[in-house]
Amino acid sequence: MIQAIKLMLREITLIDVYFDDSSVKRFDVLSLANKYPQLNALKDRELFLKGKLLGWSAICWNDDLDLDTAIVYEDGVDVSDEYDDIEVVVLGHKIKEKRLELNLTQTELAERIDIEQSDLSKIEKGLLNPSIKMIKRIAKGLNVSISLTIN
Repeated sequence: MIQAIKLMLREITLIDVYFDDSSVKRFDVLSLANKYPQLNALKDRELFLKGKLLGWSAICWNDDLDLDTAIVYEDGVDVSDEYDDIEVVVLGHKIKEKRLELNLTQTELAERIDIEQSDLSKIEKGLLNPSIKMIKRIAKGLNVSISLTIN
């Protein structure tokens, strides 16, 4: 089941969809344009960036243009494998989930692990790739263990 969706600001028409099992898949909205031609309007970067999330179920750009997450999931093209940062996005999402589970603010966790709140925010959004040393500090601040696997 889909848990959340967010607009990706790094590429012109990418969105990340977060699932209840903590997995994340990246979809290109334009992959739906053949079936939904109105989405071609999102080639306009300014318009794409004006998208607003309606809970976890939809994105709305204006009165004439919106997109349901079920459509993205069922008809969209998963482009996750084309990007080497998807693991960083998943890690950030898991850190945020655990922080919220513990009822901690970003500021409180940042103080616990001695980093800037803005850096923690970037980590949670998948915009900053933390070192293993930083991941260990975050895990300690969240009272969780970490494991690293190489397959």
